Amino acid sequence: MNPVIVISDADNVATALEALETGRVLTEAGSLTVREPIPRGHKVALRAIAAGTEIMKYGSPIGLATADIPAGAHVHTHNVSSARGRGDLGPRSSIGTDGRIAEPPDEKGNP
Repeated sequence: MNPVIVISDADNVATALEALETGRVLTEAGSLTVREPIPRGHKVALRAIAAGTEIMKYGSPIGLATADIPAGAHVHTHNVSSARGRGDLGPRSSIGTDGRIAEPPDEKGNP
């Protein structure tokens, strides 16, 4: 089984399918070296991501980098800002808050 999953060429993170230890080389991600422990289900940066850049997972934006993230680093709430799944911010206040990324707009153009 692959230790990570990448769905889209647009992705700049991979999801760990198992815990990844520091120093592990991920050949599935182009010889990427893991820089720090990555828990199962969390994300690892596939390449350097500049602060303010969209984090792309499964071909969709899931948030913005709040700091520069080096390739192989843990990508999670400590370095990503996202309103996705946060009902306390109201609809459409940031990336992914309406939860309809994969759905086309209705006949009136509403998401």
